Amino acid sequence: MSTGKVARFAILVALLATLGCRQKMANQPRYDPLETSDFFADGMSARPRVAGTVARGELSTDPFFDTGKINNALADGYPFAVTREVIDRGHQRYDIYCSQCHGRIGDGKGMIPARGYRQPPSFHTQAVRTATTGHIFDVMTNGFGAMPPYGTMIPTRDRWAIVAY
Repeated sequence: MSTGKVARFAILVALLATLGCRQKMANQPRYDPLETSDFFADGMSARPRVAGTVARGELSTDPFFDTGKINNALADGYPFAVTREVIDRGHQRYDIYCSQCHGRIGDGKGMIPARGYRQPPSFHTQAVRTATTGHIFDVMTNGFGAMPPYGTMIPTRDRWAIVAY
């Protein structure tokens, strides 16, 4: 092979390598995260999840585990065995998510009601003590009265652990 052919081949390889490094994908119209949008009617570029979306690996086939209901009625009991580890996990999650309103001992005298917000019911009243586990799980998931829903914030198994605690 002559020196000229080698030089032309080297130039061709260098040219192809240079073309592969262009910034076309970086230089395109796009939205930055949470940037306002003129395209969508609500003005948001970040799109909400489609109702009923299930993340990969998160599909459950146990309606009692997911809703606290059996045949659309609030059920009693637990969808899994309650162990010491489950109760300890429930205690930890209760302290994180619930004690601010419901108090450390469940009397409804947490720091949020102490600052003037509506006081939640005490867990020591007869009405709450006789409530089914499914009812407590449902209230935690969907909210009730002034309590917001925690279904999207607390994983399902942790909500059951809190009920067990």
